[in-house]
Amino acid sequence: MTKKPNAAALLAALQGRADDDDVPPARPQLAPAPAAQAAPEPVAAPAQVVPMPQPPKPTKPAMRGKTKAPRSELKHIGGYLDDETVEKVALLRIRLKLENSDLLKLAIDDLYRKHSAKRAFGDA
Repeated sequence: MTKKPNAAALLAALQGRADDDDVPPARPQLAPAPAAQAAPEPVAAPAQVVPMPQPPKPTKPAMRGKTKAPRSELKHIGGYLDDETVEKVALLRIRLKLENSDLLKLAIDDLYRKHSAKRAFGDA
């Protein structure tokens, strides 16, 4: 049978005094590792930093002679077109390297000029 623990035995164990054989001895403290006691090795001086040349920033394409007005000052003209016409617009936009608005303006100017010429010669 084991002894019934009492407060005196508990206090003695907490204070490091073991009056009883039942209390295990305190663990011996380990010596620090030899690497921790050695002096740190000096660190080599950092290598010289050579700045890298920055690549040139991409430039914007040359602006046209006229600057475009903001959308708030423009009127929108739209339409519902069949697939064949939409394909023609897309091909013209690619070939002429124009935006939809520029392509539409070019087409209207051309059509207007054509009808104005007919009126001038009395064909209309």
